[in-house]
Amino acid sequence: MRQIVLDTETTGLDPSQGHRIIEIGCVELLNRKHTGRHLHVYLNPEREVDAGALEVHGITDEFLADKPLFAAISDTFLEFVKGAELIIHNAPFDIGFLNNELALLNKGHAAMNEYCSVLDTLAMARKKHPGQKNNLDALCRRYQVDNSQRELHGALKDAEILADVYLMMTGGQSTLGLGYEGTGENNSASTHVHKLAADRPPLRVIKADDEELAAHQQRLQQIEKSSDGKCMWLKTE
Repeated sequence: MRQIVLDTETTGLDPSQGHRIIEIGCVELLNRKHTGRHLHVYLNPEREVDAGALEVHGITDEFLADKPLFAAISDTFLEFVKGAELIIHNAPFDIGFLNNELALLNKGHAAMNEYCSVLDTLAMARKKHPGQKNNLDALCRRYQVDNSQRELHGALKDAEILADVYLMMTGGQSTLGLGYEGTGENNSASTHVHKLAADRPPLRVIKADDEELAAHQQRLQQIEKSSDGKCMWLKTE
């Protein structure tokens, strides 16, 4: 499963009032693991940044003056996200701006949901934590995700943070593998076969007690709830 965690920064709040995207940050997850691949661009919006938006992200008109237009990176962006599930916090905002940018190209591009599916983590958080604050900073505190370097909003930094929040919201790591998953020479240790001595004593088997079994079952139920009924360990029981 390929997922792209995405965030944007903009000149203002509403594309219908002429506001544009000035930064796009994307982080790739494959089977719920960071791959190290990302896409990060600043864009010249061909208009001024509103004062209110500047206070949020600190990206100035002067900084954006020599950056490429969206048209110059549109094909690269669409190729990067095509076929993936986009994970976005408050997805209608970012998708609305992206659809606006595609429409402004006048090249017959389809809307974003024709290229990829979209998962809104804000809607997910509101469902899981009704009546509580569910902005990204609040979720970082709730799930103990480090956001200490987030003094201002930034698309790539926020996408990286959201990726960690999303993984925690949906049950943490998805594999129990303990080996190193590299390639080449660095992976030689994980593929080496270690034979056990034939005369070694049998391993001691310690069974879980009733309290441990109850705690285990409670944790499985939490995973089942947070993953919308996809806890694989319950399926084997």
